[in-house]
Amino acid sequence: MHDWNTRESERTLNRLLPRIIPHLGTDKEVFIQCLRVHFPTLFKLLHGLYGNRYDFHFHLEQTLTLAAQLYAVRPADLKQLDQAREKNPLWFKSERMMGGVLYVDLFAGDLKKVQKRIPYFKELGITYLHLMPLFKAPEEDSDGGYAVSDYRTVDPRLGTMKELAKLAQAFRANGISLVLDFVFNHTSDEHLWAQNALKGDVDFQEYYFLFDDRQLPDAYERSLREIFPEQSPGNFTYQPQIQKWAWTTFRKFQWDLNYSNPAVFNAMMEEMLFLANQGIEILRLDAVAFIWKRLGTSCESLPEAHQIIQAYNALVRIVAPALLFKSEAIVHPDDVASYINQAESPISYNPTLMALLWEAIATRDVRLLQRSMQKRFRLQADCAWVNYIRCHDDIGWTFADEDAAELGINGFDHRQFLNTFYTGRFPGSFAKGVPFNYNPATKDMRISGSAASLAGLEQALEINNPLYIEHAQRRLLLLHSVIISAGGIPLLYLGDEIATLNDYTYEQDPAKRLDSRWAHRARFDWDKAEQRHDTSTVQGRIFMGIKRLAEIRQQNSSFGSADTVFVDTGNKHVFGYVIGQRILILANFSEYAQVIDRANLPTAITHQWTNGVVELVGQNLWTFQDSIRLEPYDYVWLSAAPG
Repeated sequence: MHDWNTRESERTLNRLLPRIIPHLGTDKEVFIQCLRVHFPTLFKLLHGLYGNRYDFHFHLEQTLTLAAQLYAVRPADLKQLDQAREKNPLWFKSERMMGGVLYVDLFAGDLKKVQKRIPYFKELGITYLHLMPLFKAPEEDSDGGYAVSDYRTVDPRLGTMKELAKLAQAFRANGISLVLDFVFNHTSDEHLWAQNALKGDVDFQEYYFLFDDRQLPDAYERSLREIFPEQSPGNFTYQPQIQKWAWTTFRKFQWDLNYSNPAVFNAMMEEMLFLANQGIEILRLDAVAFIWKRLGTSCESLPEAHQIIQAYNALVRIVAPALLFKSEAIVHPDDVASYINQAESPISYNPTLMALLWEAIATRDVRLLQRSMQKRFRLQADCAWVNYIRCHDDIGWTFADEDAAELGINGFDHRQFLNTFYTGRFPGSFAKGVPFNYNPATKDMRISGSAASLAGLEQALEINNPLYIEHAQRRLLLLHSVIISAGGIPLLYLGDEIATLNDYTYEQDPAKRLDSRWAHRARFDWDKAEQRHDTSTVQGRIFMGIKRLAEIRQQNSSFGSADTVFVDTGNKHVFGYVIGQRILILANFSEYAQVIDRANLPTAITHQWTNGVVELVGQNLWTFQDSIRLEPYDYVWLSAAPG
C-alpha cells in the first residue's frame, strides 16, 4: 500500500506534466525521467514547507515550469557533463582534487586575465577554483561582494556573464571545476526586488521581512546573536522611505529574504539554475544556517533551513546534475555536520579543523585538535570536507566547548587566550593578527590576518631573525601538509603559496577601514610569484613545498576516498593520523624536536614496515627501529617500503 506522499506526488505530477512538457522542446526524455525519480522527494519537501498555503499548487507548477524552461536552454556540453557526473557521482573525492580560491580583481584584474593564469593554476595542481563574489553589487556597501544587486550581471569592472561562461568552459577543458558563491540568505538593498519593495510594491515587500514597528523585531532580538556588532549592531534596520524595519542579519544594506514565501523559493531557484547553465560546477551556499526564521529561536539551523536546501538539491538533480552544493556554516561543529549529506550538501567547509590547527600552533599542544577530529572528522562515505587554513573570512574559534571540557579546558577562557595570542598581545606571541568584531557584551572576537602573518613570518622579517623566519616557514608548510593529506578537498587561499603578508592599506580606504578582513585580502604580488621556483627565497620555499605535497597527494589514491583515522601519538606536541590503513602522517607542532616511540604508533601500520619505510615527502627510505625523531615543526608521510 502506497503512503500518502507517494500517491499524491504521483497524482500531482501526472496532472502537471501536460502543462510542463511544452516548455521542454524536443529534448525532454531525460528531464522527465529525472523528474519522475526526484519529484516524490521534492513534493514532500515543498508540501512540508508550503502545503498549508491556499496557493501551494500554483507555486508548485511555477517551480516545475521554471525547471523545465531552464533545462531546455541548458547547453549541450553541460548536459554531457551531467551524464558523466551521474556515472561517477563521487568524482569530488578523487586524490586529484586540489582547490584554490581568489578574488578576481586582486588576483588578476578581470575574468579574461584569470583565464590567462590557467598555467599557474595547473602548476599548483588545482582542479577546483573558487572565484569570490563577482556579481553586481553596490559601489561601497558591498560586504566584499556578498551584497548582491543582480545575480545575472557580473561586476562590469571584472567582465561580463558571457566571459564568465567562457572562463568556465576554458577551466573544464583544463580539468578545473569552477566554484562560485550563491548568496541566498539576503540581497543588497539595491537589488531590483528591494527597490520595488521600497516603492511600495506589496508583492516584493513580501520577498523580505518588513515590520511596521519594533514590537516583533524586539521580540526576535531577544534570542538572536549579533554577527557584526562593530559594523552593524542589531538585526533590524529602519527604512524611512517606507517607514518599516527590515531584517538585516549581517549588514544594514543586506536584506534577509523571506523563504516562508514560495515566490522567493522559486525566484532564487531560477537564479541558481541560471548560474548552473553558465558552467558553474559547485555553488558555495553562503550563510546556510540563517535562511529560516522562527520567533523564540536563534533563527539558526532550523529544520526548515535544511528542507529548503534539500528541495534545491532535488531540483538540481533534475535540471543540472553536474552541479554540487558546498555548505558554509560557521556554527557549532554538530550543526556544521548536519548540512553534510548527499541530499543536501555533499561537501562542506571544515571550520573546526581550520580553527584548531591555529589553536595547536599557538599552544604547541595537539590534544584538543586530536580529540575533536577523532569525534567529528568522519563523514558519510559519499561526502567530503573542504579543508583550509585561511580564506577570505575571519577566524572564529568554532571548537566545541564540550570537547575542550573533556581535556580540562574552559572554552571561554581559551578563546580569550587565542584572541590575545593572535593579536600579538600575549608574551612570546609570534602572530600579527588583527581583531575583528569585538563584542564588549560577550567578549567574543574573531581574528583577521594572512596565514604568513599569523604564522609569524611578518614579525620575523621585521626583526630580521633567521631562526624565527625559519620557524615561520616551517609552520606554514606544516599547516599545509595537514590540509593536503588529511582527506577531503584541500583548499589554498591563493597568495598563501607565496607567503603573502598582511596588507594594511585597507585602513586608508573609507569603504574598507572598518572591516579588518581586508588585511588578508591583499592584491596578489606577481613580482614575488616570479621567485616561486627559487627555494632560497621565502616565496620559493613555500610554493615549491606546497607544490610537492600536492604532487604526492595526486599520485597516491589513498588520499582520495580512503578513511582518515586520528591516533594518539603519546606526545602532546605531535599530531598523527592514518590514511587508508596505509599511510601514517606525523606532524610536530612544537619548535623543539620531538621523539615518538614505536609502541605509541598503531600496530596495524607498523606491522607493514618489515621491509622499511618510505618517507613520501622526501622520498627517503628509512630503516625503522624503536622511535621516530621529528625536528621542529617537521612532518613526515610514512608508507611501507615495497617488498
